[in-house]
Amino acid sequence: MVKAIEVYGEMHRYIPFIAKKEGFHKIGEKEVLHHARKYGVTKFGLDRFINGFLDLLTITFVFRFGKKPMHFFGAMGTLMFFLGFLATLWLLGSKLYSIFQHVRAPLVTDQPLFYIALTSMIIGAQLFLTGFVAELVARNSAERNNYRVSERLGL
Repeated sequence: MVKAIEVYGEMHRYIPFIAKKEGFHKIGEKEVLHHARKYGVTKFGLDRFINGFLDLLTITFVFRFGKKPMHFFGAMGTLMFFLGFLATLWLLGSKLYSIFQHVRAPLVTDQPLFYIALTSMIIGAQLFLTGFVAELVARNSAERNNYRVSERLGL
């Protein structure tokens, strides 16, 4: 198992999770005898909690979307673009309504929703393109079709 999984940084906390995701199902626990600290002070503080949480997000993201990044970035980009498009339609509809009612409507560029819609559409397009580029990178990875089936079956 040690040779099959890749652990870097402070990912040692999640070795059981990584091992399970790599296909090792017989994961056990070994009891150890802990001794009280004789010297020094603990380095365990708030930053360790934050780093641990960020590491958990990282490995969850990598295992869930590592081989298919477009599923994450494409979905987020499409959602952002769609929300910006809906806001644009709302602005356009309110402007046309005011014109047909012969009411002086404010300029579209004077409304904050215009800038929110514009920013949302730009971010959506960027996220979608990020997913597209990440998909190209993942497709050209040397590890793309490395399934380790024979190693797991003992062949």
